Amino acid sequence: MALELVGDTLRLTVLAGLGIAGVLTVLIWTRNLTRRVTYLRFLFQAVSLGAIFYMFTFAELWMILLLGIILIMTIVLGRFFCGWICPFGLYMDLISQLRKVTRIRYRLISEKLNGALNRLRYVLLALFLILPLFLILPFLIGPTEPWQWSFIFFLTGPFKPMSVLLAPLEPLIIPWKGVVDISGINLSYPYVTPIAFYSSGDFIWINALVFVALTAVASFFIRRFWCRFCPTGSSLAVVNRFRGFKWSSVLHIDKDEEKCTKCGICKRVCPLQVTEVYEQKSGKITTSICMLCLRCVEMCPEQDCLKVNMAGKTLFKSRNWLEPSKSE
Repeated sequence: MALELVGDTLRLTVLAGLGIAGVLTVLIWTRNLTRRVTYLRFLFQAVSLGAIFYMFTFAELWMILLLGIILIMTIVLGRFFCGWICPFGLYMDLISQLRKVTRIRYRLISEKLNGALNRLRYVLLALFLILPLFLILPFLIGPTEPWQWSFIFFLTGPFKPMSVLLAPLEPLIIPWKGVVDISGINLSYPYVTPIAFYSSGDFIWINALVFVALTAVASFFIRRFWCRFCPTGSSLAVVNRFRGFKWSSVLHIDKDEEKCTKCGICKRVCPLQVTEVYEQKSGKITTSICMLCLRCVEMCPEQDCLKVNMAGKTLFKSRNWLEPSKSE
């Protein structure tokens, strides 16, 4: 009964929070011309977090389906998931908001280091996918059932590489037993579940706390720190990099070189320090690093220089927010 009451309280709290967030978004929308998309994205992330929490209450088969949906979404919408849905991304964005409240400036890393981190994500993805094969080999050599050789076993068996790809989706409160249990409420953090599996004894706590501390502190000073080498983000980026799939993305940013004054604002405001929007002359921005947060579009001060197009239709475009129209 007590656990059910806690669960009902959490649901009501989430719904109330989303309602308040929605009202604030509407109020802010008509006043702050350079934060409209940002606040809308926060609301979208919060709603997505609630939906993902309920998805985590389902069986593992549904988790496989969710992973498939994310990959298909990437083919159609690019890395929209990373910028607008990913819970870990939301946590990092909230940490950045905390930094702004304390009036501490973020830190930029060099373009060379940023490029190295972006390439590192493919190494980490390969490591997370290959490591279980070596760990599972002794188990497969011994007596096994035929079904244990199947692909589904590789995905949902004891080493669960799928849990690594889905780790950024893990809510701070989960429906199963987590590393921390406070009054029946199971607390977790992205990647803590696979970290706990590969750890033992007291090292579970130590490894989990070290990871949480490092990612939280790094995200405080460097915007979207983990996104620069996220294994899940790299799996989505791989889809974006295939030339055969680049045409399929119906959501993308377009640039008009004739209206660009090379002010460099798009580079400065990008959380991932993407330079292609600034450097590319005209046309569709196809870099696999961009997570479509659209911060560059809402901050660009040149009218119609950057546009967000979906299936040939313009959803949003840059405007001279320094001189807003009377209608705004």
